[in-house]
Amino acid sequence: MSNALLTVPRRRNSRRPVWEEQPSVAGETGKGLALTFVVLLILFPVYTVVLTSISTPGAINRAGGLVIFPDGITFEAYTTMLTGGPVRQALLVTLGITLVGTVISMVVSVLCAYGLSRARSLGHRFLLMILVITMFVSGGLIPSFLVVTELGGFGQYWALILPSAVSVFNILVLRSFYSGTAAELIEAARLDGANEWRILWSVVLPTSRAVTAVITLFYAVGYWNTFFNVMLYMPTQSEKWPLQYVLYEYVNLGMNMPGQVNSGYGVAGHSQTAPLSLQMAVVVLTLVPIAVVFPFMQKHFAKGVLTGAIKG
Repeated sequence: MSNALLTVPRRRNSRRPVWEEQPSVAGETGKGLALTFVVLLILFPVYTVVLTSISTPGAINRAGGLVIFPDGITFEAYTTMLTGGPVRQALLVTLGITLVGTVISMVVSVLCAYGLSRARSLGHRFLLMILVITMFVSGGLIPSFLVVTELGGFGQYWALILPSAVSVFNILVLRSFYSGTAAELIEAARLDGANEWRILWSVVLPTSRAVTAVITLFYAVGYWNTFFNVMLYMPTQSEKWPLQYVLYEYVNLGMNMPGQVNSGYGVAGHSQTAPLSLQMAVVVLTLVPIAVVFPFMQKHFAKGVLTGAIKG
C-alpha cells in the first residue's frame, strides 16, 4: 500500500498559482535551452564584428564581408586606429564629454532630488509639478536649437552636455529613494548639529549607493552615445566629433578616413589594413567600455531601480 502511494504523481496545490509551484525537469530544460538560444543570438553578431576587426584583408575578401571563421589574424586595424587620426581624437573627446557631463548631471540631479524630497523645503511641490510637466510638454527641437545657438553654443563642447544634462525621470527616481531614507537617521544627524549638506553627504548618499550607481550609469551611457546633438551643433567641426559620430560618418556613410586609399583596400602607410576591418574596429571600440563596466554595475541595477521606484 505504501509503495502504491509513493508512485502516485504529486498533484499541484490548487490554492497556489502555477508560477509558485516547483518547476519540473522539462520546464527547467526548456528555460535553459531558450536562454542559451537568446544568448547565442546576441553574441553571434558581436563575435563576427570582433573577428572581422582582427582579420586580414585576404580573409575578409574570401568571406565576402563579415568573417565567421578565423582565417588570418592581425591587429593592424587597431594599431592604425589608435596611433593617430580622427578615431583617437574622437575617443579623447568622448571620454572628456562622458566624464564632465556625468559629473555635472549627477551633481545637479542629486541636489535637486534631495531638495524635492524634503517636505519642509521651500516650494518643493510647485517645483516638482513643473519638472513633471516638462516630461510631457517640451518646447521642441527648433526652440532648443535657437536657444543654444543664441547663447554661443554652436560648435562648442558644452552644447553636447548642458542641453541634456538633466533627466527628470532620473531626478524622480532619486527623489523617491531619498524620501524613503529613515527619518530617525536624519533626525539623529540634526541633533548632532549636522546641516543639510552634511546630512546629504554623510547620511543620504551612503544609504543610496545602489540607486546612485544606476543613475550614474544611465548618464554615462547617454553621454558615451552622444550622437544627435553633434549633428545639430557641430556638423562640420570634425576635430570635435565624439566617437559615435565618427562611427556614423566613417562606417554608415562609408566616408574615407584621412590618409585612406580611395581604392578601399588599405590606408596609406598601412597597406595590410582592410577598410572593413578598420570600421569594425571602431565598432568594437564603442562597445568595449560599456561591456566592461556593465557587469560590475549589474548587481546594483535591479536593486537601485526597483527600490528607488517603490520607496516613498
